[in-house]
Amino acid sequence: MNRKVKRFAQLSVILILTFSLFLAGCSSKEKTSGGKNSGSEGGQKEFTLWHGSTGIGLEALKALVESFEKAHPDIKVKMVYTEANEGADQKLLTSIAGGNPPDVATFDRFKVGTYAAQGSLTDLTEMAEADGITEDRYYPYAWQEANYDGKLFAIPYSTDARLLYYNKDHFKEVGLDPENPPKTIAELEEAAEKLTIKEGKRFKRIGLIPWYSQGWLYSWGWSFGGEFYNKDTGEITANDPKIVEALQWMTDFGKKYNVEDISGFESAAGSDALDPFISGQLSMKVDGNWTVTGINKYKPDLNFGVTPIPTPTGTDFTTWSGGHALIIPKGAKNVETAWQFLKYFGSPEGAMAYYSKLEGDFSVQPAVNEELGRSNNPILKQFVDILPNSNHRPVITEGQLLWNELASATENSTRGKGTPQENLDKVTEAVNKALKEKK
Repeated sequence: MNRKVKRFAQLSVILILTFSLFLAGCSSKEKTSGGKNSGSEGGQKEFTLWHGSTGIGLEALKALVESFEKAHPDIKVKMVYTEANEGADQKLLTSIAGGNPPDVATFDRFKVGTYAAQGSLTDLTEMAEADGITEDRYYPYAWQEANYDGKLFAIPYSTDARLLYYNKDHFKEVGLDPENPPKTIAELEEAAEKLTIKEGKRFKRIGLIPWYSQGWLYSWGWSFGGEFYNKDTGEITANDPKIVEALQWMTDFGKKYNVEDISGFESAAGSDALDPFISGQLSMKVDGNWTVTGINKYKPDLNFGVTPIPTPTGTDFTTWSGGHALIIPKGAKNVETAWQFLKYFGSPEGAMAYYSKLEGDFSVQPAVNEELGRSNNPILKQFVDILPNSNHRPVITEGQLLWNELASATENSTRGKGTPQENLDKVTEAVNKALKEKK
């Protein structure tokens, strides 16, 4: 080999090694980079979305993501499933504490206050203001629930409502007008008594179980005119006289029909096609709009109606709503890209892409529900009509504690373990104590 050829071969080897090291370095950066475009290819940005959706809900989320990526071809969404339970909440907190959270996560809206107070959520206020996302686009309660201490920490997207379901055939059978359901508590009690069929300690059919399904104390407390929270003082008011009245009514109802016998009925109750309302064993119940889908699936010929939850006066009907939101956890690596997704879902276009796959579900944007024709269905229309008058659970740092304490107060009171006044005094004291400790 002459000297020129040998020199050329040496240079070639050096160039190949240098180029290989360069490629290896680039590959390493792509794998470890935490910058805006981490995981990107060809300049395409990517962000991670944690969600707990399955079934038709997952189909809807995929439709949203597909619509978003079509509108934003430079952004890729990486969907990661995490179960929708408290374990998933802990996993999220752990990821935030460890400095490696997802960029976006779906989140139960009533927990926003708790996480925001802990410094676990990204403040979205300025980004929302810059892009014109304001309260007037949403139902007031949904927007308020996404805010904490005057700042926006989530973009709400889903909502629901609770009404009284009743079996029209049962009404006809006992001489009640199926087109004139109970409006007052007194009328509700009268209907329940007529509808109930009991042999000894066994119910062949029960007219109503106030606390069954979505008959939470929130449902009855607000319908009786109570307030669970004082915004001016920042304190819980679970022992509001109207809430005590509501729980006393529930307790007295249990005594009248024997709470132990009712418990036996509840224990034997099934779900889906065996739901006692669907199977005809329960004539009335408080439940959410999602139940319409279950009835259509398992008992499409069921002759039923829905009406606002009765009140003592037969006026001032209300309900309460839960729902989910999108959050950007504190420490997310791709905040700007993630915000594009939140902004898109918070727009009519994004909401339409999602809810067009979910018949019977509601958007937090009234205009979207109108566009989807939700009010064209006479049953769904009653849910939509009451949404502007809906309530949300208090946005506090101890939202889950309040929920648990109210459930315990209901259980204890209806079982004769303390009076409603005593139990609700304990709830108020326990939660307010915890709130003060968090300040």
